[in-house]
Amino acid sequence: MAASVMPTSNQSDGHAPPAAVSAIGLRKSFGDKTVLDGIDLRIPAGSVFALLGPNGAGKTTAVKILSTLITADGGQAQVAGHDLASEPQAVRAAIGVTGQFSAVDGLITGEENMLLMADLHHLSKREGRRVAAELLERFDLVDAAKKPASTYSGGMKRRLDIAMTLVGDPRVIFLDEPTTGLDPRSRHTMWQIIRDLVRAGVTVFLTTQYLEEADELADRIAVLNNGTIVAEGTAEELKRLIPGGHVRLRFTDPAAYREAATALAAAVGDDDTLTLRIPSDGSQRALRNLLDRLEAAAVHADELTVHTPDLDDVFFALTGDTTLPHQPTEALR
Repeated sequence: MAASVMPTSNQSDGHAPPAAVSAIGLRKSFGDKTVLDGIDLRIPAGSVFALLGPNGAGKTTAVKILSTLITADGGQAQVAGHDLASEPQAVRAAIGVTGQFSAVDGLITGEENMLLMADLHHLSKREGRRVAAELLERFDLVDAAKKPASTYSGGMKRRLDIAMTLVGDPRVIFLDEPTTGLDPRSRHTMWQIIRDLVRAGVTVFLTTQYLEEADELADRIAVLNNGTIVAEGTAEELKRLIPGGHVRLRFTDPAAYREAATALAAAVGDDDTLTLRIPSDGSQRALRNLLDRLEAAAVHADELTVHTPDLDDVFFALTGDTTLPHQPTEALR
């Protein structure tokens, strides 16, 4: 199944915010395997963009290309206003990258990791210490700053990893599955860090296997499958692509249940539980129409619940993947 909520474009229409990341026809193959088959992207500055897809879909390859770690075989891309092919150094100066695996050196302290990153960005010793101290405080790592990073928990290492990424004051940050392996509390902490970055004007390009994470954080989501983007939109737009939304009415009075079933011709009833299921997209207009019909029939339900497809349903329908990406064990919504 392929769907597109809104076609991507490399051009601004005069009203949209400027693009922090844009790509047209991005292609990449390894041997005879095509990993990216002409993807288009347009990510507005100061937003969170999430790229979803099954393992092997090409998410990490896209990140590596856009962060100049590998070159594309075809297509054009700009990051932070700089052409990927002709201005790779300018792109690198404007971005930060946090990969799936921490870049933290466990043999040295958290503070030393930060100062090493400051040296790599050619900051003066004084400026490097100032920036390191500010970021260690911002990420609640001051108490652990003098301890070897090998003693840090997974969440602390991830916070240190992102703090190191911010030493160069990047305007675009690529986060490749940043919360994999973290416990629920650390995951929520990371979510707050991402929100704070965006509030400060940073653009975040996020790949994740946690569908709740994309739902919670992303302004726009793209689903990548077999090297192509099969759908893109907000979480709510993507959910509306998938059939199965409905309103459930429950009654305690059998007479009211029967009257409602007569008034709502499209309803599917369950006589044992006195419930009716009415197909609906969950929109305000659809709900108002349903309530108006119940009111006209002088019928009152004891309980009304709206059920809409979630990103799990979207993922299954768009990718045909029968293995859901790993989910947190807690209910996050």
